[in-house]
Amino acid sequence: METVQNKVAVVTGAASGIGLGMTRALTGAGAHVAMLDVEDEALSKAHAEFETANVDVRRYRCDVSDAAQVEDVAGRVRNDFGGVHIVCNNAGVGAGGPIDEATEQDWQWVLGVNLYGVVNGMRTYVPIIKDTIRDGGDGHIVNTASVMGLWTNPGGSVYGASKYAVVAISETTRAELEPFSIGVSALCPYIVDTRILQSGRNRPARYGKPQPRGPEAVRRGQEIAALFSRGISIDGIGEMVLNGIRRNKAYIFTHASSQHRIRERFERILADFDGSELENDP
Repeated sequence: METVQNKVAVVTGAASGIGLGMTRALTGAGAHVAMLDVEDEALSKAHAEFETANVDVRRYRCDVSDAAQVEDVAGRVRNDFGGVHIVCNNAGVGAGGPIDEATEQDWQWVLGVNLYGVVNGMRTYVPIIKDTIRDGGDGHIVNTASVMGLWTNPGGSVYGASKYAVVAISETTRAELEPFSIGVSALCPYIVDTRILQSGRNRPARYGKPQPRGPEAVRRGQEIAALFSRGISIDGIGEMVLNGIRRNKAYIFTHASSQHRIRERFERILADFDGSELENDP
């Protein structure tokens, strides 16, 4: 997609963090944006930033884990803007811990937002993008995964599982949608200065409260929070996403150091081919 000017973009999780950075980059490049978020107050505050923009920016409350709600909002967006060219399935939350400590509710909440939020977004908006560009043009989808969708650390099974799945969906649908002139990118950020560590503020009551953490978990959480505060800015990552859309990149990375961890992972995988495997496929 050489230009996003006058294209219509949908951004989920747009009230803060990476989603707000995406919105700033897209509007700055001349795109019209539908800002979606589950937080009404934060969404209203973020939207006010674009009231004097030279493009059309509108806000919609949306819980991306609710398929019916996603479809309802998508219908309103389509009616308001006349179509959709770009979708950034970005909304995400973080929770978990060691496998024997993460609760069933942790899994349900994280997978509901991080995985099913992308599934719902893809299933709902792909037909709309196809219809929007049926007479020519192109479209693009950015699914926010993580470097934790390519490697993970102890305590990261819940979050990592959701992000590995997003990478798989993005890789698969990139091949599926290429004939329709729709690109798909997996956004794999590393350390970004966002409030992902405070995502429990949006945890629905039906999933219960997070389990109390021991002293070691609290200490580790403080270390991670300090690390995130030194991460790339949301505006910086927004520009990286814009560049990824323009270049139709399959993967959008934020830190060059990621390649070393990815290489190490694949080297470990390849090392387990030890000669005991069958030589020929069935």
